[in-house]
Amino acid sequence: MAQEQPTPAPQKQLVLQKIYVKDLSFESPKAPTVFTTNVSPQTQLNVRSSAQQVAPDVQEVTLTITVEAKDNNSTLFLAEVAQAGIFAIQGYTPEEMQFLVGSFCPNTLYPFAREAISDLVTKGGFPPLLLQPLNFDAIYAQAMQERATRANAAAAGQAVSAAASGEKH
Repeated sequence: MAQEQPTPAPQKQLVLQKIYVKDLSFESPKAPTVFTTNVSPQTQLNVRSSAQQVAPDVQEVTLTITVEAKDNNSTLFLAEVAQAGIFAIQGYTPEEMQFLVGSFCPNTLYPFAREAISDLVTKGGFPPLLLQPLNFDAIYAQAMQERATRANAAAAGQAVSAAASGEKH
C-alpha cells in the first residue's frame, strides 16, 4: 500500500514577463506662443494603477501618470503615459497578491513611466521634468485605509438606516 504524500504548497514566484507603453499622449494647446512668453508653471501630478487578469496566475498591471502644467488657468502642456507590465504571480495568498499588484508591480513600472514622461515633455519643447520617487507602499496603505473607512461608514449608515426604519436584523 502506497502512502500518499501531502501536496506541497506552491512555491512563491513573481516574474516580470513584459513591460510596454500601452498609451502615450502629449498636448501643448498654447504652442508656439508658450515658448515666447515668460510663464511660471505649476505642475499637477496624478498617479493611478489598475490590474486585470489575462491568464491564470498572470496579471497585466497598468500605471498611468498624468502631468499637467498650468500658468494661471491656462494649460501649458498635458502629458500622460500608461505604462504596463505583464506579471506572472503564483503561490501567494489573496492578501499578498493584492499587495503585489497594488504596490510592488506599480513600483516596478514607475521608473519606465518617469522616463517616458520626461522624454515626452522634452520632445514637446519644454525643459526636462524630473518626477520624484514615490513610495508605493505608503500609497497602497493609504488606499487600503481609505477603503476600510468607506466600508465602515457605509456599514454604519446601513445600521442607522435600518434602526430608523424599525427593521430588525
